[in-house]
Amino acid sequence: MDFNELEAMEGLRWSWHSWPVSKPEVASLVIPLSIMCTPLTQLNELPILPYDPLNCSQCSAVLNPYVRVDYPTKIWVCPFCNGKNRFPESYIHINENNIPAELFPTYCTVEYHLNKRGSDQGSAPSMNGALGLRSNSSSFTSMSAYFGSSSGSDWAGSGLVVGPAIVFVVDACTPEEELEMLKSELLHVITRLPENALVGLVVFDSMVRVYDLGFSECLRVVLFNGQREVSSEQTKQLLGLYHTTQSLGKSSAVQRKDFLLPVSQCEFNITSAIEDIHSSPQVMRGHRPLRSTGVAISVAVGLLEGCLVNTGSRVMVFTSGPATIGPGIIVNSDFGNAIRTHRDLNNGYAAYYRKSSEFYKQISQRLSDSSIILDLFDCSLDQVGAAEIKVAIESSGGFMMLGESFASERFRKCLRQMFDRDDSGNLKMCFDATIEIVTTKDVKISGALGPCTSMRKMNNSVGNKEIGEGGTYIWKLGTVTSKTCIAFFFELGDEHNIQSSSVFFIQFITRYRYGNMGIRKRVTTVSRRWAGKHSPDIAAGFDQEVAASVMARLAIHRTERSYAHDVVRWLDKMLIRFASKFGDYVPEDPSSFRLSSNFSLYPQFMYYLRRSQFIDVFNSTPDETAYFRLMLNREGVVNSLIMVQPTLFQYSFDGPPIPVLLDVCSISPDVILLFDSFFYVVIHYGSKIAQWRKLGYDKDPSHENFRKLLEAPDLDAEQLVSERVPVPKLIKCDQHSSQARFLLAKLNPSVTQNSTYTDGSDIIFTDDVSLQVFIEHLQELAVQG
Repeated sequence: MDFNELEAMEGLRWSWHSWPVSKPEVASLVIPLSIMCTPLTQLNELPILPYDPLNCSQCSAVLNPYVRVDYPTKIWVCPFCNGKNRFPESYIHINENNIPAELFPTYCTVEYHLNKRGSDQGSAPSMNGALGLRSNSSSFTSMSAYFGSSSGSDWAGSGLVVGPAIVFVVDACTPEEELEMLKSELLHVITRLPENALVGLVVFDSMVRVYDLGFSECLRVVLFNGQREVSSEQTKQLLGLYHTTQSLGKSSAVQRKDFLLPVSQCEFNITSAIEDIHSSPQVMRGHRPLRSTGVAISVAVGLLEGCLVNTGSRVMVFTSGPATIGPGIIVNSDFGNAIRTHRDLNNGYAAYYRKSSEFYKQISQRLSDSSIILDLFDCSLDQVGAAEIKVAIESSGGFMMLGESFASERFRKCLRQMFDRDDSGNLKMCFDATIEIVTTKDVKISGALGPCTSMRKMNNSVGNKEIGEGGTYIWKLGTVTSKTCIAFFFELGDEHNIQSSSVFFIQFITRYRYGNMGIRKRVTTVSRRWAGKHSPDIAAGFDQEVAASVMARLAIHRTERSYAHDVVRWLDKMLIRFASKFGDYVPEDPSSFRLSSNFSLYPQFMYYLRRSQFIDVFNSTPDETAYFRLMLNREGVVNSLIMVQPTLFQYSFDGPPIPVLLDVCSISPDVILLFDSFFYVVIHYGSKIAQWRKLGYDKDPSHENFRKLLEAPDLDAEQLVSERVPVPKLIKCDQHSSQARFLLAKLNPSVTQNSTYTDGSDIIFTDDVSLQVFIEHLQELAVQG
């Protein structure tokens, strides 16, 4: 079974492709029943349907290839609830040779571009001809050529269709040189925005300034005290964002919108405002700048709430230091007080951490209610408070970048890639997304882990057990990209009549707004089979890569309420149970222990997870750890595994690059290593290679092969860096240099200072056990039964 081919068709990766029929058997699997779902994965062939989906009247499942259709009577039977539904009159022309695309057997995923703004379900398309239907002899192109109707409301009665709203929140405490680079990039972003995109500007230091972009006589701002918490209602009142009510009691248009305007109406004003930003005066000696980051974020969110922009918006924060005053404070301004470390957090010595985290949890709820995304661009050599802000960024699906300077190429690439536009000139952004799951009665939903928020909507598909964001069958996402991946967890219901080899179904319904504010709905319907006790199908359907990714997410979820050593102990316990369950061995004989090929890599993944930066936070700041965990919790299976167990390629004169073991023994004087850990890419030159390069042999025409050897890893590294968001840090180092620590820290320490025979290889000074010793201990514990 090729799991990658299935993922290319479905956008899903399953930990188990065949599910047991009883709860005790599910519990014995150790790895939970889970699906890694990438809702907007790029598929080879995706039918685009320019009409609203047809839903089951009983369970709301969308019409799909697994329904049973009685063509003479125009009735279809839902596979989820077995309810009978009648096709509307617009489907009158369907028959065995002319069927809608959503019924075609090869299309388990289809996407609807809804005609009605905000419509969840409407009438089916007119079936006069080929629109929406697929004949066995006709092509699909006739129905995929759809131009989305304009959607969104007009702004201030101007007739302009509103695009996404973006509020830039700029730290004025940034040094002047850095601030100039930031302003240059923001001005570049303004030029790339569509004319209907709404923009706002908030600048903060010890005070928060909201710019009135509709006032053209001069630069006019509204000031907020950076030390006082401002509620949503207070923000609206101070900005004059009041509403009039209609006779039905519903809120109508906002009376004042000068703080948030389309680019076409305020391009000159916002350009002038950005150019006018200057670095705040230097603070007194021995003190940090006074930053009110928390109030600035709260005011920016209140601005969007007050303007009723609940169809998709972003708050983009650019900062270069920690918040030192007001709600969300990280540390006070006196340099005599150090910024909190992991030890401070564990021992309860971080004075502001708990209160600031609670403040940002409240912000995250406001973000979710108004479909606002929070992004953080941290360009500083110090911590800025990303650990506290993480909950708001993650729940809204926002972007986080930790850098060193606004002048860096990493910052420029990250910011510019976010504002890429498609062929129609729309931003490649998605907003206001929800994911709904429909299951057959025997399958219950436990929860989800990823950049989503539970909407707490219950039905018969929701199970009693909660994992992560549970207690619902619908989740809210501020945004979703083609890379966004969410882990969903399932359990068995209370049914006792599940038949082995029978089929169960799961449907994922992802609704979102594209950059043109048009509503789209992607529907993926899949089926798998139940497997009886001791069925070989269960083991054959195990995906060890997904299992490692799922366990990594569960582990970092546990770290939020448990100490790291307790999480490591839990991982070890689960691994021993797993090995004891699926290993082949003679009891009490470790030398007889074997794992089949589709299980054999899983212990290795767990070894590297235990010593990864997600669990072992030594030498990492709380901000860095928050960033690492946030990225792991949203990336797909492949990228998650690269984070846990990085890849290592060897370049030599002997031939093309080859993958080698992530082991210290792979280091050699006459080879180049390309190391990829997702967050940084390292090109490691062996001592001989480095010496030849310093002597300039690569510039000698008689050493053409050496020049090509040096170029090969550079080209591959550039490709890795260019394709990944956020852009990883590129490090070039020589063997035995200080920068080589980025590579050595991740290698298996098979040769240490305690090794008897080193054979001239590099040595890692560590007390960690090697992978071989780890596996030996695992075998001893697994065979004890």
